[in-house]
This record gives sequence, structure tokens and C-alpha cells, in this order.
Amino acid sequence: MIEINFDGIVGPSHNFAGLSLGNLAATRSAGAAAHPREAALQGVAKMRACLDLGLTQGILLPHTRPNAAWLAALGSDMAGADAVLRANAMSASPMWAANAATVSPAADCGDGMCHLTVANLQTMPHRSHEWQGTLAQLRLALGDARHFAVHSPVPSPFGDEGAANHMRLCSRHDAPGIEVFVYGEGGGGEAGGGESGGPFPARQHREASAAVARLHRLDPARTILAAQSAEAIAAGAFHNDVVAVANGHVLFAHEQAFADPDALYARLRAALPGVEIIIVPAGAVSLADAISSYLFNGQLVSLGDEGMALILPSEARDNPRVWAWLQGLVAGNGPIRRLVPVELRQSMANGGGPACLRLRVVADPATVDPRFLVDAAKLDWIAAVIAAHWPEVITPEDLVRPALWDQVRGARLALLAALDLGELA
Repeated sequence: MIEINFDGIVGPSHNFAGLSLGNLAATRSAGAAAHPREAALQGVAKMRACLDLGLTQGILLPHTRPNAAWLAALGSDMAGADAVLRANAMSASPMWAANAATVSPAADCGDGMCHLTVANLQTMPHRSHEWQGTLAQLRLALGDARHFAVHSPVPSPFGDEGAANHMRLCSRHDAPGIEVFVYGEGGGGEAGGGESGGPFPARQHREASAAVARLHRLDPARTILAAQSAEAIAAGAFHNDVVAVANGHVLFAHEQAFADPDALYARLRAALPGVEIIIVPAGAVSLADAISSYLFNGQLVSLGDEGMALILPSEARDNPRVWAWLQGLVAGNGPIRRLVPVELRQSMANGGGPACLRLRVVADPATVDPRFLVDAAKLDWIAAVIAAHWPEVITPEDLVRPALWDQVRGARLALLAALDLGELA
């Protein structure tokens, strides 16, 4: 049992429509020209960096775009839809695989199977129609019913945004762990819950998190539901993984990440005595700096005897306050020993850093459909398809062009053919 990172390949319809309320980077980029080919190749380069660290790497594929079936259910099509509806149907947001599902490894689950619940992503229209494509892919990639149980989404009105609001701490990846579900204040059982009390919605509802824990047959004594701070949500931390990340026995978080941090940390220390909690003080790195740099949206990964590495967006290196704090961190004798900046400016401009692009699954790679696992050679094939078929530039004005719709469809089909995944067409 090892941790496999499944990265979402940036789809050929990647564009800056500014659809995600509360995601400050996405709304700032609204209306700008996007570069889908460059974005996808940056994602491939990030996966290469993970392979170079000795990590096991998987992929998730772009979804069908434009989503004609979704538009038809709304009584429309690409030609007749208004600009906003058309943009929602063209969104490449499935690239952010951290929102694909919540994953509980077999060691945590009462039946000894790895459980995944696909996120409903109901809060944002452009993401609400992802779950069908995600469910189909996960049931194919992790289709061995002896090892995996892949659940349909928690029903509406309870908003669930997947692993971006879920953390796991453990002594080893294959050992029983403590699962932490982070929800937005006000996201309880009431219909329409999840209000943060600030200008932006809290997208993860407490009842959705509790439902996922029950579906995964988790031990209540090793399951924690923790509220995200209203300050973090109001500052633009639309998911918990913008202000906190966990790996193994380490929690790395901003001082203002949680509504009641003392209670959370006390429970973690009681449940996992070897836990190491690294808190970045607001006096050193403000919430604004943490969110603009995506300091906590790095991938915190284990490197065996070499400790842990933090795979960061280059924006973290570009921020002098953030980088100075990180330099002091790795100079110490703590568990995080290495910083690995990666270039993801296209994804970052739409509000997604390294951690957004990956879904972590603890499993035996031999139980995974090999078409969803990659090595350097397969990444070369993927990069070649992207270079040949992905649009170079998409502007908001381009979304009305039938030629672009055809190019986006054809590009995805070319990738599916190259990977022998035609059944997802």
C-alpha cells in the first residue's frame, strides 16, 4: 500500500470565465486570454517533478466539453445558450482532481476496503455537472471491487467539495489514520446551509462530511469534524487546502485556518501522539499572503528516510515573506526538509495550485487499472497529444465559436485514443 497521486490533466477548454465566487485568483483573471496548451504542459511537468521524487503518479482525464447533455437538461445548447451558461458548459474545472472525491484508505475503513465518495460540487454551477464524468472514471480506474468501493455523491442540498476539505494523519500511509473533515460554519443539516457569514459561501457542509464518514465506515473515535474559520473563507480560502495540508504524522497549517484550532490540535495529539503540528503565524505570513502564494496548496509528500518535501507553486518563491519563512522552516530539524517549486501559472490564475491538481489514493498500484498510471514515457505521449491538439489560446469571445467546440472535443478524443481509454468517449 502506497500513496498514489492522480493528477487531473488540464482540459483543452481551459479558459478564464471567472465563474468561481470566493476564488479570488479566478475572479481576478476573468476575461483574460487563457493558454490551454501551456496549462496542460505545465501540469505534465509537475507530474514529471513528482516522478523525479520517486512518487507513484496517476492521471484523471478531461471531461466532455462542451457538456451538451447538461445544456440539453436545461433546455438549451451551445448555440442558444447565453454567455454565462455557455461558459459553465465549457469549464475545464475537472482538472482540479482534489475536488473529485473524498478518499479513505482501506486501513481506516470498517470493511477493509478503500472507499471513495465522489463530490457533488453543487455550490458552483460550472462544477455541479462534473460528478457523472468523475464517477465513470473512478469506477474504471479503481474498478476492482475486491479493493475499492466508489460511492455516488452525497445528495443535495448538502455541499461536498471532496478531498480539498479532508486531511488524513497517520504513522504510515498503510497504517490506520485519523481523518479530519473540514466544513464551513453554518453548513449543518439545514437546507441551503454552508453560509460563512462573510461575502463568500462555505462550500463544504458539515452534514456532507458526516455522511461521507458514515459511508466509508470510519471509526468515530478516529474521525474529526472541524470547522474552517470564517476569517479564512472571507479572505478567499474557498477550500481548506488553501490554508492547511497534512501528510503522514505532519499537519502544516496557517494560524487562522480553523475556527477552534486549540480543540482540533488537542484531539489530534490525543489520537495520534506522534503528530507534529507546524503552525505558520499570521504575524509572519498573513492570510492574504498565504492565499495569493498558495503556500498551503503545496503537495506535502514523504521521501522515505529523507523526510518530507513540499511541492509548491513558484508564486510561493516569488513572495519574499512566504519564501523567507519557508527557508527558515527547512533550515531547522523538522520533518519538512525540501522545497520543490513548480511552474503552474495557468492553473494558479484560475485558482488552483499543486494540491488542487491531485487526488491522493493509498492503494496497491497492482489493483489500479494501469491505463491510469504513468511513467516518464507515457507522459511524453500525453505531452505530444497536448502539443498537437490543445488550443494555444482561448479568450471569452472564442467560447461562441463552433470551430472551438469541435477542436476541444477532438483534442479530448485524441488523448483518449492515445491512452486506449475509448470507453470514456
